[in-house]
Amino acid sequence: MATILIIDDDPGVSAVLGAFFERRSHHVVRAGGCEEGVDTFMRVRPDLVLLDLRLPDGTGFDVLTRLAGEDAVIIMITGHADVPLAVQAMQAGAEHFLQKPVDPAHLEAAVDRGLEKARLRQLAQLARERRGGGRVGALLGTSPAMRELAHQVELLAATDRTTVLLVGETGTGKGRLAELIHATSPRADAPFLDISCVGMPSEALEEELFGSEGDDRPRRRRAALVEIAEHGTLFLDEIVGLDPVLQPRLLKLLEARTYRRAGGVRETNADVRVIASTCRDLVEEVNAGRLREELYYRLSVMPVNLPPLRARAREDLVDLIERLMHELQIQVRSAPSEIADGAWEVLLRYPWPGNLRELRNVLERALIVARGARRVGAEHLPSEVRRASGAGLSRHVPRSLDEVQRAHIERTLRAHNGNRTRAARELGISRATLINKIKQYNLVEMVLATETRAASNGA
Repeated sequence: MATILIIDDDPGVSAVLGAFFERRSHHVVRAGGCEEGVDTFMRVRPDLVLLDLRLPDGTGFDVLTRLAGEDAVIIMITGHADVPLAVQAMQAGAEHFLQKPVDPAHLEAAVDRGLEKARLRQLAQLARERRGGGRVGALLGTSPAMRELAHQVELLAATDRTTVLLVGETGTGKGRLAELIHATSPRADAPFLDISCVGMPSEALEEELFGSEGDDRPRRRRAALVEIAEHGTLFLDEIVGLDPVLQPRLLKLLEARTYRRAGGVRETNADVRVIASTCRDLVEEVNAGRLREELYYRLSVMPVNLPPLRARAREDLVDLIERLMHELQIQVRSAPSEIADGAWEVLLRYPWPGNLRELRNVLERALIVARGARRVGAEHLPSEVRRASGAGLSRHVPRSLDEVQRAHIERTLRAHNGNRTRAARELGISRATLINKIKQYNLVEMVLATETRAASNGA
């Protein structure tokens, strides 16, 4: 449950918005003006603020100025004529803006993104308090592999014009890492905007990214995300979903630092850093003709590979679970602050196919179920997690090293639907070595059967 502060002098708007979020189990507080809004914020410290641009004793800009330095996550609410001012507000520190009348779907999506930003800030603060510093490594892990990854991320954050490509399975935290790169870069004081490249028609995505010019056709002038994110960072989630028609336009933005609005003829300069992400093998996407080769090379200057949770060291998982526990306790009142040994056994043995997203959901559910208890026990975890982890089965089963290696290679190949390139990358060996192991352990038929099933299922 999050706390949301609504600052709006219209009682009807305030009541409707408040009821909307209360139905979603959020705690809502209200204020009718600038002074009351700032005072309420300082007293309540909400997770997110919905702020009307026009107030009886000032404007939303006054509130933004007063709350500067308070880590406030603020979404502006504007009338149609106020859109240019809302763009200025975002450049001054607001996270997003919504036009009246507010569309419920857009409202919920924007607030979800804002609350995620608030949670990231809280997590960063907790990590600084626990480790005495704000280094990227404090949020990634303490094993040698994660320390090396943190060093790579710090180098990328410092070179703030270099395009970044984040590669990893769904749920590994690519979006969070993108925000962290932005927050630790020289662009931290400018906007961070994100957009998914899948699930949106090509024309709509073009207008979102590059804006549009008003003309005689039914197209209104629209500000570009590239423009709104000026001097900041633009995060393109699942870059392989970008329509091939738009890929040359993105390539020009990356190489020439210019863009042209939909329906426009004038080239506009852009100072924005692009971070892209993917859960797919981009070499395969190029070979299949879905990704332009020149765009692949431009994106892959210094790719960052986020390992899935099942491939991370035990100490990294312990650190991650502890940090998520601290973060979630802010939202779940009367929740335990410790994890019992039995629950640790379950959490560390489970393979987490949904990665960070699944882990967070399981911990949040466990904290809710365990309210009032001193510790989170194994009984508070979902039964499917307990069963899949095999916790409690401590009887030793004698197995040779070859048997263990064969079983691990087989599981990895099945997890990647027989894809040798991805499996070799996860195993930390070359593709040629993996092919030799497949022959050595008589796994050829299993791999072919797995590939056939994946193809028939449309995988």
